[in-house]
Amino acid sequence: MRVLITTSSFSAEGFPKGWELVKNPYRRKLTEQEQIELYKRWKPVGVIAGVEPLTEKVIETAKKNGLKVISRCGVGTDTVDLNAAKRLKIPVLTTPDAPVQSVAELTVALLFAACRNIVSQNNGIKSGNWKGNSGVLIGGKTVGIVGCGKIGTAVASILQAAGCQLIGYDPVLKEHRYCNLVSMKELAEKSDVVTLHLPYMPQTHHIINREFLQNMKQESIIINCARGGLLDEEALCQMLSEGKFRAAALDCFEKEPYDGKLKEFDRVILSPHAGSSAKEGRKRMEEEARDNLIQELERRMADEL
Repeated sequence: MRVLITTSSFSAEGFPKGWELVKNPYRRKLTEQEQIELYKRWKPVGVIAGVEPLTEKVIETAKKNGLKVISRCGVGTDTVDLNAAKRLKIPVLTTPDAPVQSVAELTVALLFAACRNIVSQNNGIKSGNWKGNSGVLIGGKTVGIVGCGKIGTAVASILQAAGCQLIGYDPVLKEHRYCNLVSMKELAEKSDVVTLHLPYMPQTHHIINREFLQNMKQESIIINCARGGLLDEEALCQMLSEGKFRAAALDCFEKEPYDGKLKEFDRVILSPHAGSSAKEGRKRMEEEARDNLIQELERRMADEL
């Protein structure tokens, strides 16, 4: 069987003997047209996909050329036209467990860096300035977690041990192991730190909007290690310009690679959508995506006998 691997990097280990693997020749995020050309050329039965746009046109082309299964190396499906996949009876599989610890640890690392001004003090020393600027403690802070699923819960577990008070908002849950669940308005008003852990979909687009940001405390911190479209970046930039917020830390953006106004603010920490990029986490994610694909293709083959 031939499998197309469109994510920019992926280990070929663990596939059954005799399977043919075609890797992304560009080693970067693919465009719609590049994907279409690869599906036409290679006619794979399965694909291990990254964050490239799996549009209706791409999925229709893939189906015509024999595609049976899409296995996402990651938890999100916002780059996949799920309606098209459902209509064409192509299952879309994800790896919801693999990136949990990696993303949770990066979230907490960004919070520590923001509280203690680690990035600015490092840059200061390297430019000849020994004098540091005063930070704040994490212990005792109220942390508002927007999205209390697996990653949000992992973040809560770590921050509880650090002595934080935890509140949360979740559109589905009615109670949570660590967080006292509240409305979005109450979360904005009470939190010293707000961290985002929701999937991106039309209902969650700019869930952190201008009104939410205005309701946050003057010296609060906002962290986004989920999806760029959750946060109104223009509104955040405006309020940073007006002197609001102690810090912001973002790992994901509405347009990536990011090259926007947030780069201008010293108290903003940016990372290149690296939440799941820890070596061990990436390995788990690739293994889960591979196993999902193999199991589904083998099941389909058995059904066709």
